[in-house]
Order: sequence, then structure tokens, then C-alpha cells
Amino acid sequence: MTSVEHYVEAIALGLVQGVTELFPVSSLGHAVLIPAFIGGSWASDLSMTNDKSPYLALIVALHVATALALLVFFRDDWVRVIQGLISSIKRKRIRTPYEKLAWLLIFSTIPVGLAGVILDKVLRTTLGKPMYAGMFLMLNGLVLYLAERGPGRALTAKQNKGGRRGRGGASSDTSVRELDKHGRELPPDIASDVRLSRLSVKTGMMVGAAEIAGLFPGLSRSGATIVTGLFKGMSREDAARFAFLLATPVILLAGLYKLPTLMQTQFSDWRGPALAGAVVAFFASYFSVKFLVRYFENKSLMPFAIYCGVVGLLSVIYFA
Repeated sequence: MTSVEHYVEAIALGLVQGVTELFPVSSLGHAVLIPAFIGGSWASDLSMTNDKSPYLALIVALHVATALALLVFFRDDWVRVIQGLISSIKRKRIRTPYEKLAWLLIFSTIPVGLAGVILDKVLRTTLGKPMYAGMFLMLNGLVLYLAERGPGRALTAKQNKGGRRGRGGASSDTSVRELDKHGRELPPDIASDVRLSRLSVKTGMMVGAAEIAGLFPGLSRSGATIVTGLFKGMSREDAARFAFLLATPVILLAGLYKLPTLMQTQFSDWRGPALAGAVVAFFASYFSVKFLVRYFENKSLMPFAIYCGVVGLLSVIYFA
């Protein structure tokens, strides 16, 4: 295969990664299905189950790019979170909202971190086939549908109407103003962080554990965390924000952990294409999260549920 074709594959995968990682439609599922639909060299080069495929090396670069995009977009939040973590360690106490949020994010990433180390290779080699990806994509659509139409969403809607607190301790009504100590209304982003800081560690870890779903090709990491947040009484906006904040360290650490894979001699021809794909993934991820943060202020998961259901069903039929 020519170098140009390598670049085409890497750039296409970077675009897919940048969009589908943050949209609740499963980047891993699309990374399995799209090459399989195209066939030919794409199917062999971008095969998740083939140890000699450059797929893993490419995914490493693209994941790091997505994490960097999230860091850039939420840079102000992360500065405050890191400052909160440092201050809590120095003072040996946890009092402010950002001190609480810092430790909440740490504890909430533990479940998926452990699961990723233990299960990643088994799930990738066993379930990284188009048929399974299509089935899990259908399941992902069903979960998103239930989140909007099921009893959990009905409860959240009731809580929102009454302005009460969600089961995790955070207000599920984003229309309730959050005030600082001087009685001034907080900006929307800080107000959301303050609400998230009220989540209990148990709730945070439950939402964080939902990220484990992202290890299954076809199940969405962001979708699972958002849905779990909804069922725990959070608003869509806060659930999505928490999902993106949780995803940042998980994606970044997972990418850096596997980065040596890209340095292997057998993948030397793919380093240039991987860098090009990473640049595309960075910008695609940045604009995706920018769109989704606004989208989830008042829009539902239903379009994503329909998309996953239709594409998943077509995939199962095609690869049966």
C-alpha cells in the first residue's frame, strides 16, 4: 500500500474518532464497522483483532489527541480542579466545591481504570468483530431510548419540574441559580461544576463505572455515563459535562499507557499518518464537544438512539 493510502486511512479514522468518541454513538464500534463496510485493505489495516494491524497504534495517537482537545476546551475547569486538588492536599481537608470535585473525579475514574487494564485486550480480541459491534450498537441505541422514555427519565423530569435535588445530592434543575458567597450569580460553567461537586462519592463512582461500557465495541463511553447520570437524577447538561470531565483523564492516561505501541519498528511507516490523523481527531473532538455542551442544554438523546438502532440493525443484517 502507498503512503498516501496510509494517510487517507489515518485521517478518516481520526475524523471518525474525533466525532464518535464524544457523541454517544461509540467510537470503538464505528472504528470496527466502517473499515469492515469498506473492505479491502481498510478491513485488514484497521482490524482490531489482528495483532499485526496498525489499528492499536493509530488509536493510541487519536485518543491522546481527543484528550488534549478536551483539556483545551475545559482548560479553565481543569485549572480550578487542579488548584482544588493541590489546596486540599496542602490543607489536609476538603471544603471548597473544586476541592470536592477534584477528589470526586479521581475516585470516579478508578473503576474504568482497573477494568481497562484487566479487560481491554480480551474484549478487543474477542468482541472486536463487525457482527458484535452492530449488536452492541443496537443495545446502545436501546439504552439511550430508555434514558429518554424510561422511568429514570420520568423521575428526572419530575425532579426538574419541582426543582429538587437528584438522588446523588446535586440539584437536577439547572434553572436554579447558583450564588457565590457574595450573593452573585455564578457563570453557567462554574454553576454546573458546583452542582457536580455535590454528588456523593458513591454516585460519582457509579457514573464513572459506566465508562466501562466503552470497552465494548458498539457501546458508547459518553452515552453510558450520561445515561447513568440521568438515572441518578442529574440534568442532561450536568450529566454530559461530568461525562466529558471524566473522559479526559481516562482517555489521556489510556493513550499514554499504550503510546509505546506506536514506537514499535513494525509501525514506523504509520507514525506520519498517525500524526496527521491525530491533528484531525483533535479539531474534530474540539468542535464536537463545543457542539454537544450546547446541545445538551435543552436537546434529547433520541436522535442518537435512533441512529444507533438503525445503523446497528443494518450492520447485523449485512455481516450476518
